Amino acid sequence: MHIPFCHRRCFYCDFPVVPLGDRADGGAGSSGAASIAAYLELLQREIATAPSGPPLSTVYLGGGTPSMLSPGQIGALLEALDRHFGLAAGAELSLEMDPASFDQQRLAGYLAVGINRVSLGGQSFDDAVLASLGRRHRTADLLQATAWLRQAQARGGLSSWSLDLIQSLPGQELEPWQRQLEMAIGQEPPHLSVYELSIEPGTVFERRLGQGELELIDEDLAADLMELTQQRLSQAGYGHYEISNYALPGHASRHNRVYWSGAGWWGFGMGATAAPYGRRQARPRTRESYADWLASKWAPAAATQASEDDPEHGEGMAIDERWLVGLRRREGVNAAELAAAAGLGAQELATLRRQLAPFEQRGLLLVEGERWRLSDPAGLALSNAVLRELLAWWPAGPAAGH
Repeated sequence: MHIPFCHRRCFYCDFPVVPLGDRADGGAGSSGAASIAAYLELLQREIATAPSGPPLSTVYLGGGTPSMLSPGQIGALLEALDRHFGLAAGAELSLEMDPASFDQQRLAGYLAVGINRVSLGGQSFDDAVLASLGRRHRTADLLQATAWLRQAQARGGLSSWSLDLIQSLPGQELEPWQRQLEMAIGQEPPHLSVYELSIEPGTVFERRLGQGELELIDEDLAADLMELTQQRLSQAGYGHYEISNYALPGHASRHNRVYWSGAGWWGFGMGATAAPYGRRQARPRTRESYADWLASKWAPAAATQASEDDPEHGEGMAIDERWLVGLRRREGVNAAELAAAAGLGAQELATLRRQLAPFEQRGLLLVEGERWRLSDPAGLALSNAVLRELLAWWPAGPAAGH
């Protein structure tokens, strides 16, 4: 479920967000409160008009900054999902939160309405880096937020929580990054997401890069940083279960693992993508177009139940995308199964393997019977090169999964 509101847009962000200003708190009577209330009405309508389905095993409220919503507003959304679908016993209910967007009382309110997992957008423990990213919080805010989360987990009100970091930033070096990792480990998060910086179209970073104001690190240093991350987090007991994600035993994100498996999911809100029955549909990325879409004949109930030949309706996850998503995971993919699903035979699969042979020879791609996976950390660190080669070959394959 996408909650688009932020205080400000970060310099690397290309998500569909609605910045309300640094002073906006969503309080009653504010313009921010009116914007939030109007959007929540749209979300409630989309949920109510969705086709029925089985009880939800996971719910993820992302953004934006969902912690700009009050506990009552978060609770109302969870209640709407429970009324329409039901929430399975023990469902994982995650909320993205930014440091400095909540206090201990507000955290207690979220837990009271059912949230049992938090994803904390820390990104860095360096104030200068946070400023360079356009982040609103500072290191002191992040340390306070992690302390509150540890306390909530110790009391049993919070099942798990995750901390986000960004690596491969301009000017980043190994020794300072090592200190960042030590700071992160010291906060005792059960889960860590460490994302590679990517320059997305339309962002402040893209503009600065085009103007020569941003100098990115080279691929060798990026690979060294990822290897350092994997080694240090492994030493600290974290399992590397996906390219960007590490978890202590029992704390891998259930929501993400379901999504990466290619299973179906519901998506609600502007910019969200849904594929409940293996068929994909993206919602418009602005509030106005999202509202118009809800009001149109292609409202969710009609769109999701449309015939397979309906050109207005998106397709499910293409086979080539299932390769890409699957190879991000530690367990990789069943190559024979995916090839068969795309209408490819053993000969075509052998051709693909020959195409990727340089990576296999270097120990980056491991072929273990029908299971293909990237080695850890070297293969995962250079995953983009492997995936680019796969995509370059894929359209030549018959059917191509498109």
